[in-house]
Amino acid sequence: MYRTHTCNDLRLSDEGQTATLSGWVHRRRDHGGIIFIDLRDRYGLTQIVFDPNVNEAAWKIANSVRSEYVIKVTGEVRKRLEGQDNSNLKTGEIEVYIHEMEILNESKTPPFEIDQEKNVNEELRLKYRYLDLRHDRMKDNMILRHKLIKTIRDYMDENDFVEMETPILIKGTPEGSREYLVPSRLYPGKFFVLPQSPQQLKQMLMIAGFDKYFQIARCFRDEDQRGDRQPEFTQLDVEMSFVEEKDIMKINEELLIQLTKKFTPEKKIQQTPFPIYSWHEAMSRFGSDKPDVRFEMEMIDVSDLVAHCDFKVFSGVVESGGVVKALRVEGAADWARSEIDKLEEVAKIYGAKGLAYFAYKEEGIKSPILKFLSDEIVEKITEATGAKTGDIVFFGADQFNTACEALGQVRLACGKKLGLMDENVFAYCWVNEFPLFEFEKETGQIGAMHHPFTRPMDEDREVLDNDPVQARAIAYDVVLNGNEIGGGSIRIHEKKLQEQIFEILRITPEDAEMRFGHMLEAFSYGAPPHGGIAWGLDRLVMLFAGEPNIREVIAFPKDQKAKDLTLGAPSEMPENQVAEANVKAINIKD
Repeated sequence: MYRTHTCNDLRLSDEGQTATLSGWVHRRRDHGGIIFIDLRDRYGLTQIVFDPNVNEAAWKIANSVRSEYVIKVTGEVRKRLEGQDNSNLKTGEIEVYIHEMEILNESKTPPFEIDQEKNVNEELRLKYRYLDLRHDRMKDNMILRHKLIKTIRDYMDENDFVEMETPILIKGTPEGSREYLVPSRLYPGKFFVLPQSPQQLKQMLMIAGFDKYFQIARCFRDEDQRGDRQPEFTQLDVEMSFVEEKDIMKINEELLIQLTKKFTPEKKIQQTPFPIYSWHEAMSRFGSDKPDVRFEMEMIDVSDLVAHCDFKVFSGVVESGGVVKALRVEGAADWARSEIDKLEEVAKIYGAKGLAYFAYKEEGIKSPILKFLSDEIVEKITEATGAKTGDIVFFGADQFNTACEALGQVRLACGKKLGLMDENVFAYCWVNEFPLFEFEKETGQIGAMHHPFTRPMDEDREVLDNDPVQARAIAYDVVLNGNEIGGGSIRIHEKKLQEQIFEILRITPEDAEMRFGHMLEAFSYGAPPHGGIAWGLDRLVMLFAGEPNIREVIAFPKDQKAKDLTLGAPSEMPENQVAEANVKAINIKD
């Protein structure tokens, strides 16, 4: 028997009992001939004591062990001496005096300390991830993830959803992100791909009559990495039939509230029901389609006020169909020029050409652009923004998306600098009515903002033929503290409408048949109205755990270059195995 108890079980009520424990040596301390070891397993710590007067043989063995040795011990549970209790441990009132000990496995000195949290090079942590996961913080993150997903499963089951698995090897139907290719051994020259999402398959499940589906789905995207992205990730995938947008919002909102109350009871949910902003409203007011609404600093449109001013940066933008946005920051008038320059750099990263401003000082307004504006216009801007002495007003002037996004990033930087983002608040919101289409930067061609199966709003169907970029989608994202945690839409369920969308996207009938013929065929057999949503579970757990990066809540993540440092993947394969897969490796570089 390896253990009668875990290292978190024993209490003062167990005094006098004999217990067998197994685990890792967390810390070892030698106090004048008596050896104390904190023994660790997944459940907690227990202090064990080796006294040569109790058992000299066990004491001698304990004298040779070091950190991270795996040991098995048996001993008597005793009350700790007066004043030596440890209130930080559930086992802190007792210790176990050992009379039998066995070393189950030795350990080399770990590349970093396990018994305390220190800043460690991330590559080292990822290479030795199995050691990194021994840290309490990482262990707690994994357990949080497990419990959160279990709660999701329970909730979905209670609400009549059926969990169904969709295949990992599927047909390549490029919809946006780059896909991972899997060569077929049996069919030379042909490939499977790893799914970016189960999108088409879950729509087919709706056609099959499973009106409430969900899956904890593994998805894959071969794209550049960021702190909140991985090449393989996990999402909660949901699809429902005979529903409208409000029905999907309702069930997801209820689940998020339940998860928040259960796993982060210390967090205050800012508003329920969650506020809903149209995409245009969110961009106009907050400069983001995933706004952080924990603070009220909002942008206002001053385009009409400056449309005919002598400052051509403003008037020229308005004349060309752009906008001029203003952002009032209270109490920032005395910020140093270097601080304003940093904010300007932020704006430039997001496409702005500069960052104009008014600083409302005691001696009057200070601004490099003041000489180009009449007193009347300055007064109207001051009135419109509500600016007063001590404030600063920043301006963004460009086409709508660029002006809003650049000034929105300035808003976030100011909010962070002023400490306006309350870490104890969870501010959820919905953003809907996204544009159905957008112009792709690389090609200048029109593309689907979400995916080509998203349904246009009924009132915008008439613009599809002559001005499709004006069409809005029945699409919605759920946002938490400025992070998109889920997104979905009502889908197209009619073959004719789907073919019309393909035509707008310049997907020829032949190409549509080759890539999506299975979908068009399925729509011919009584497809019900349906819609769904997918949550990024890694990102959600990251936010619940208070971590800055999703790698901290994934057991074995890839690094920033999409490499698996623990296993050393990707790796070269034997030539015969590569040839058997009907592929040839070229341009191999270290």
